[in-house]
Amino acid sequence: MNSILRITKMLLSASLFSTLTVFAQESSSIDRDFPLLEGPYMGQEPPGMIAEPFSPGIISTDGWEVEGVFAPDLREFYFTTSPDEPFRPMVIGFRMENNVWKKYIEFRRRGEVNLSPDGSRMHMAEGYKDRVGDGWSERKSLGPMFDREDWGIMRLTASAEGTYVFDDYKSKDVIRISYIENGIRQAPKRMGPIVNTGKFTAHPFIAPDESYLIWDSKREEGFGDSDLYISFKQTDGTWGPAINMGTQVNTDKWEAYASVTSDGKYMLFNRGIDTENDNIDIYWVDAQIIEQLRTENNQ
Repeated sequence: MNSILRITKMLLSASLFSTLTVFAQESSSIDRDFPLLEGPYMGQEPPGMIAEPFSPGIISTDGWEVEGVFAPDLREFYFTTSPDEPFRPMVIGFRMENNVWKKYIEFRRRGEVNLSPDGSRMHMAEGYKDRVGDGWSERKSLGPMFDREDWGIMRLTASAEGTYVFDDYKSKDVIRISYIENGIRQAPKRMGPIVNTGKFTAHPFIAPDESYLIWDSKREEGFGDSDLYISFKQTDGTWGPAINMGTQVNTDKWEAYASVTSDGKYMLFNRGIDTENDNIDIYWVDAQIIEQLRTENNQ
């Protein structure tokens, strides 16, 4: 079976049928020891303009590690991994206290995790959790506008204005967008061909200020598998052309699931090192690549 198709089916199966734990006070099911890390960004040396593995040997190992995101205050970090058998994705969260990062939470994944720009909400596909004290609420539904049987949302991200952008694997892998107008949530609309072109178009990330959108797609002009693309918002409010993020980010392997730290300094994403053996790592790169692409393409 095609390796990416296999991974996708496993992701969707876990997303649909796993159960999320309230406050995650369950015993750990990920048998991995994490050393104490000190300093910003999980104690990692920042990358340059060529993408590098994030926390090699600790977070990014020979296994399946995906969906790395920092909270807006940069004092929490979340990623998803799984025991070898059975395949059961778990979200692991770290928190920095007194400059030291420690694992503080673990829960079964049900929807790919991303945090709202203010950090008060954890989006998980068509669901979400809100911060409650030092933890998180139960997973709640975004309601019938999003929680539909004919849609298959994997990842939903939000801007500071409340705009939602999300993928839909049940509709031949398209991306939709939902704005708020006059305080009212608008029905999601399928984005145009600038975004929805190619195969397996998925995992969108909208900038907090909505100045750009990043997603992944397999296109004929790409580097051989799924690549990361970016579109910049134009002065008239439309989205500019899709720009392949280039060899500083993309390879002939599977690149997907980008997010940018709240300080605008770094972009994290997934790379399939050996997808046949479920080795996917988290990479990161200096987010100046975004401004470089903006300048080069006169956006």
